[in-house]
Amino acid sequence: MQHLPDLSRILGGMRWALVGAMALRAYASERLTQDVDIVIHAADEQAARVAFISAGYRIGGSLPIGGCTVHPAEGAGYSINVLAFDEPWLNEALAQPMYDLAGFPVLARHFLILMKLQAGRAQDVADITRLLRQTDQTERATACATIAASLLANANAAPTLF
Repeated sequence: MQHLPDLSRILGGMRWALVGAMALRAYASERLTQDVDIVIHAADEQAARVAFISAGYRIGGSLPIGGCTVHPAEGAGYSINVLAFDEPWLNEALAQPMYDLAGFPVLARHFLILMKLQAGRAQDVADITRLLRQTDQTERATACATIAASLLANANAAPTLF
C-alpha cells in the first residue's frame, strides 16, 4: 500500500484539501485509486508547482479543468492531481475543512458533493450517491442549499446574450 506524502509539509501554509477517491474515506468506504486529487486556489497554482518540484516531484501535464498532475521523481508513490479552482465557494470550503481518520483535510461533504456535481462524470455521480447515502435530513438540506447558491451565483455571473 502506498502512503500519501506529507502534503502539508510540501505545500507549506497553502490551503488545500483532498477531493477525489481518498476524500470519500472521511464519509464512506474508500474506493481504490491510483492517484490523489487535491484542490487549491487557482492563485496558488504556480507556488504549488514550485513546492512540488522542490520536494522532488516532476510536473506532468496540465489538467483541462485547471491545475496539473505531479509525479514522484523516483516513480514510487501516488501521482497527485492538483486541481486549481477559482470558484466563489472555495474560500469557505478550504477555510473550514473536515479531516479524515489520517488527519488529512477534506472538503466538507456539501462542498465535495457540489464539486463532484460540477464535474459530472459517471464516477462522480456514483460518489455523490455514496456521499448522500449516510446523511441526515439536515446535512442533505445543507448540500441542497450549497448547490442552489452556487447555481444562482453562476447564473448571475453569466453574461447576457441580449
